Amino acid sequence: MFKINDNYLKLPGSYLFSTIGKKVAAYTAANPDKEVIKLGIGDVTLPLAPAVIKRLHSAVDEMAVKETFKGYAPDLGYEFLRNTIVENDYKARGCDIAADEIFVSDGAKSDSGNIGDIFAVDNKIAVCDPVYPVYVDTNAMAGRTGEYDPKTEKWSDVIYMPCTKENNFVPELPKEEPDIIYLCFPNNPTGTTITKDQLQVWVDYALKIGAVIIYDAAYEAYISSENVPHSIYECEGAKGCAIELRSFSKNAGFTGTRLGFTVIPKELKCGDVMLHSLWARRHGTKFNGAPYIIQAAGAAVYTEEGKKETKEQIAYYMNNAKIIREGLTGAGYEVYGGVDAPYIWLKTPDKMTSWEFFDYLLENLNIVGTPGSGFGPSGEGYFRLTAFGSLENTKKAMERIKAGKA
Repeated sequence: MFKINDNYLKLPGSYLFSTIGKKVAAYTAANPDKEVIKLGIGDVTLPLAPAVIKRLHSAVDEMAVKETFKGYAPDLGYEFLRNTIVENDYKARGCDIAADEIFVSDGAKSDSGNIGDIFAVDNKIAVCDPVYPVYVDTNAMAGRTGEYDPKTEKWSDVIYMPCTKENNFVPELPKEEPDIIYLCFPNNPTGTTITKDQLQVWVDYALKIGAVIIYDAAYEAYISSENVPHSIYECEGAKGCAIELRSFSKNAGFTGTRLGFTVIPKELKCGDVMLHSLWARRHGTKFNGAPYIIQAAGAAVYTEEGKKETKEQIAYYMNNAKIIREGLTGAGYEVYGGVDAPYIWLKTPDKMTSWEFFDYLLENLNIVGTPGSGFGPSGEGYFRLTAFGSLENTKKAMERIKAGKA
């Protein structure tokens, strides 16, 4: 008789955004006359930049000609894209990353979930709390998190690092030594950031205890502050302890097009074994590469036109973030984030729980956000709104919040 991976049975309920989707669908079905504004899931709303669309079209045309047709992509991704990434994302910031240390994929979500394949099951993970659910859920699926306690909403074998207003949403070094440390800055869900000096502390700590940092830099394009690093490799020694995850979803609107990459320096080793070689084997065995037309479009993001157009899109979303910050603050809410990130993190009013506030916004103001408790126990009493909606809907949502009605 076959057996299942019963670690899946330990997972509490469904994935956070699936639960939200079901609640919103039920409400809209029961109230078809209501205009619901969705500021919950971090999905972009602007179309792909013209430079990207132009390259997509030309790449599609290439697939119709025998001489330019492309089949399976190289395991690491096409060299033209990896070289472009090196020049623009790393060398331009003084980071010494080689093209063959970049693994092109279909997005940071896949990589953040799959990276655990190259680590032993008995590694101890540490996560910020609140945290992007994929980090914890995928480790739970692998059997790395122990047992889930519904009362505390914590896993027995996970080290939680609270990020609250008391510590300015910057995690403190854990008392118990972890083997794998997940960091995401600019942060999802809190929208807050970390300075280079603060990040250097984590790099030094990981090197000292022999831990590896999984650094999610999916939102680096939204950074405007001078002292906030765009890459962990801006920190001294990081190539010996860190893996970096990057995405085209938020910086270039590829949420429906799917493209990302993971950086694993060859200096990063466990004993004499390079993690680079393990991921190369995993990547080549389990993944057939992002499509040529998508990688070609990704390279267009780095052209002069592509940079200009995607920068304008980021500015559009950050203007939304400013409108949300100012609107919430004006309505008397306690607000964080939204300066170097497209997420706004607010304290729920009147001691409401996160899900109570979700229901209040949906039923009374017809606005959808994300309950903070869905990101971890320290997210209780907080709520996330995204700046990825349209300008019109963002303004309309703030008008409703100020008026206290839809």
